[in-house]
Amino acid sequence: MYKVSDIINEVERLAPLTLQEDFDNAGVQVGDITQLASGVLLCLDITEEVLDEALDTGCNLIISHHPLAFKAFKSLTGKSYIERCMIKACKHDLVIYAAHTNLDNAPGGVNHQLADMLGLQKVQVLAPQKHPLTDQLGEIGSGVVGTLLDDIDELSFLQQLKTVFRVSCIKHSPLTGRKIGKVAVCGGSGAFLIEQAIESGADIFITGEARYNDYYNVEDRILLAVVGHYESEVCTKDIFYHLLTKKFPTFAVHFSNVNSNPVKYL
Repeated sequence: MYKVSDIINEVERLAPLTLQEDFDNAGVQVGDITQLASGVLLCLDITEEVLDEALDTGCNLIISHHPLAFKAFKSLTGKSYIERCMIKACKHDLVIYAAHTNLDNAPGGVNHQLADMLGLQKVQVLAPQKHPLTDQLGEIGSGVVGTLLDDIDELSFLQQLKTVFRVSCIKHSPLTGRKIGKVAVCGGSGAFLIEQAIESGADIFITGEARYNDYYNVEDRILLAVVGHYESEVCTKDIFYHLLTKKFPTFAVHFSNVNSNPVKYL
């Protein structure tokens, strides 16, 4: 039998909490990590449906990418879904854990997973960070950039993105008329890396969210493609799954079947 702390330690081996950004609140959100782990449920977001799913599947550990709580609580009354989730987790002895920007910045984390999905070669971190763990873990930082095996026209590559990210539509800036050979990508809200993507010589920058003016500001310097925040990071469940099943092959690891994407398309 494994303790909850054993499962968490394996996640933090890949993505130590010291890699998270200052604004973040990754780590244990609620619960006693010294208890024995009965199973783990993997998700992108924590919702009340996800907690019910954990109880139904006999899991007392939930690992998410997005933290349930970012801000401190002055009261816990159940007035929001966040507070209701915290109360339910405490009531049922559930542990909620989040690996967020630490997983974004980690070698082998979110953006490297996206690079694999896109078939990128010669992958490098787009915005490297100086960190004491660099020598131990490898290059740390935000976003990645790599090359395709063969150049491809913009429309064909955008169509491929729809397949890769399982979306029916993609928002993008005006076509530049150039071939796509070098690709930069950052899951989630990655528009802050647009200038770095341009400086890297990338032909396209793919991310989950961008502001209206970002589509103007890229001009014809790069093609901006926005696939959706949820769609760009739901792959985190696969990262957790492969990591944990390799280390704990007989432990119960479950994917959440809840679609927690709050953005709906008509």
